[in-house]
Amino acid sequence: MTTALYERLGGADGIARLVDDIIATHLANPLVKTRFENIKDMAHIKQLSREFLTTGSGGPQTYTGKGMLAAHKGMNVSEQEFLVVIDDIFVALNKNGIDEDSKKDVLAILYSLKDQIIRV
Repeated sequence: MTTALYERLGGADGIARLVDDIIATHLANPLVKTRFENIKDMAHIKQLSREFLTTGSGGPQTYTGKGMLAAHKGMNVSEQEFLVVIDDIFVALNKNGIDEDSKKDVLAILYSLKDQIIRV
Protein backbone atom coordinates (compact mmCIF):
# COMPACT_ATOMS: atom_id res chain seq x y z
CA MET A 1 0.00 0.00 0.00
CA THR A 2 1.30 3.43 -0.97
CA THR A 3 1.41 6.13 1.69
CA ALA A 4 -0.70 9.16 0.74
CA LEU A 5 1.18 12.33 -0.11
CA TYR A 6 -0.63 13.96 2.82
CA GLU A 7 1.14 11.61 5.24
CA ARG A 8 4.48 11.99 3.45
CA LEU A 9 4.19 15.77 3.89
CA GLY A 10 3.78 15.25 7.63
CA GLY A 11 -0.01 15.36 7.95
CA ALA A 12 -1.72 18.44 9.36
CA ASP A 13 1.30 19.59 11.39
CA GLY A 14 3.74 19.09 8.52
CA ILE A 15 1.52 20.95 6.09
CA ALA A 16 1.09 23.83 8.56
CA ARG A 17 4.89 24.10 8.83
CA LEU A 18 5.23 23.94 5.04
CA VAL A 19 2.69 26.72 4.51
CA ASP A 20 4.42 28.94 7.09
CA ASP A 21 7.78 28.32 5.42
CA ILE A 22 6.40 28.85 1.90
CA ILE A 23 4.82 32.19 2.83
CA ALA A 24 7.96 33.31 4.65
CA THR A 25 10.04 32.41 1.60
CA HIS A 26 7.67 34.29 -0.73
CA LEU A 27 7.86 37.37 1.53
CA ALA A 28 11.67 37.25 1.40
CA ASN A 29 11.83 36.75 -2.37
CA PRO A 30 12.18 40.09 -4.20
CA LEU A 31 10.61 38.65 -7.35
CA VAL A 32 7.24 37.87 -5.72
CA LYS A 33 7.18 39.50 -2.31
CA THR A 34 5.01 42.43 -3.42
CA ARG A 35 2.28 39.92 -4.35
CA PHE A 36 2.24 38.74 -0.73
CA GLU A 37 3.13 41.89 1.25
CA ASN A 38 -0.20 43.51 0.50
CA ILE A 39 -2.38 40.61 1.62
CA LYS A 40 -4.62 42.01 4.36
CA ASP A 41 -5.66 38.72 5.96
CA MET A 42 -2.58 36.51 5.91
CA ALA A 43 -4.09 34.14 8.48
CA HIS A 44 -6.95 33.44 6.06
CA ILE A 45 -4.54 32.87 3.15
CA LYS A 46 -2.53 30.46 5.29
CA GLN A 47 -5.70 28.60 6.29
CA LEU A 48 -6.78 28.27 2.66
CA SER A 49 -3.27 27.17 1.68
CA ARG A 50 -3.31 24.48 4.39
CA GLU A 51 -6.74 23.32 3.19
CA PHE A 52 -5.57 23.30 -0.43
CA LEU A 53 -2.43 21.28 0.32
CA THR A 54 -4.34 18.91 2.56
CA THR A 55 -7.11 18.26 0.05
CA GLY A 56 -4.72 18.06 -2.91
CA SER A 57 -2.45 15.60 -1.14
CA GLY A 58 -5.20 13.19 -0.10
CA GLY A 59 -5.82 14.47 3.40
CA PRO A 60 -9.11 14.65 5.29
CA GLN A 61 -9.82 18.39 5.04
CA THR A 62 -12.00 20.00 2.37
CA TYR A 63 -10.76 23.05 0.48
CA THR A 64 -13.21 25.93 0.98
CA GLY A 65 -11.52 28.56 -1.19
CA LYS A 66 -11.99 29.66 -4.77
CA GLY A 67 -10.79 27.53 -7.65
CA MET A 68 -7.34 28.36 -8.97
CA LEU A 69 -8.70 30.13 -12.06
CA ALA A 70 -11.05 32.33 -10.03
CA ALA A 71 -8.38 33.03 -7.39
CA HIS A 72 -5.80 34.16 -9.95
CA LYS A 73 -8.06 35.85 -12.53
CA GLY A 74 -6.87 39.38 -13.24
CA MET A 75 -3.56 38.95 -11.40
CA ASN A 76 -1.62 38.52 -14.66
CA VAL A 77 0.86 36.13 -13.04
CA SER A 78 3.86 35.73 -15.34
CA GLU A 79 5.62 32.51 -16.21
CA GLN A 80 8.65 33.77 -14.27
CA GLU A 81 6.56 34.42 -11.15
CA PHE A 82 5.00 30.96 -11.42
CA LEU A 83 8.46 29.35 -11.56
CA VAL A 84 9.75 31.51 -8.70
CA VAL A 85 6.80 30.43 -6.54
CA ILE A 86 7.57 26.79 -7.35
CA ASP A 87 11.21 27.38 -6.40
CA ASP A 88 10.07 28.90 -3.09
CA ILE A 89 7.85 25.88 -2.44
CA PHE A 90 10.83 23.62 -3.04
CA VAL A 91 12.91 25.65 -0.58
CA ALA A 92 10.24 24.90 2.03
CA LEU A 93 10.00 21.22 1.03
CA ASN A 94 13.79 20.90 1.36
CA LYS A 95 13.83 22.75 4.68
CA ASN A 96 11.27 20.27 6.00
CA GLY A 97 13.15 17.20 4.78
CA ILE A 98 10.54 16.05 2.27
CA ASP A 99 11.71 13.08 0.19
CA GLU A 100 12.36 13.25 -3.56
CA ASP A 101 9.31 11.21 -4.63
CA SER A 102 7.02 13.45 -2.61
CA LYS A 103 8.64 16.55 -4.10
CA LYS A 104 8.00 15.13 -7.59
CA ASP A 105 4.35 14.55 -6.65
CA VAL A 106 4.02 18.15 -5.43
CA LEU A 107 5.64 19.40 -8.64
CA ALA A 108 3.16 17.38 -10.73
CA ILE A 109 0.25 18.95 -8.83
CA LEU A 110 1.67 22.46 -9.29
CA TYR A 111 2.22 22.00 -13.01
CA SER A 112 -1.28 20.60 -13.44
CA LEU A 113 -2.56 24.00 -12.26
CA LYS A 114 -0.29 26.11 -14.46
CA ASP A 115 -2.94 27.02 -17.04
CA GLN A 116 -5.28 28.18 -14.28
CA ILE A 117 -2.68 30.58 -12.83
CA ILE A 118 -0.47 32.06 -15.56
CA ARG A 119 -1.79 35.08 -17.47
CA VAL A 120 -5.44 34.57 -16.59
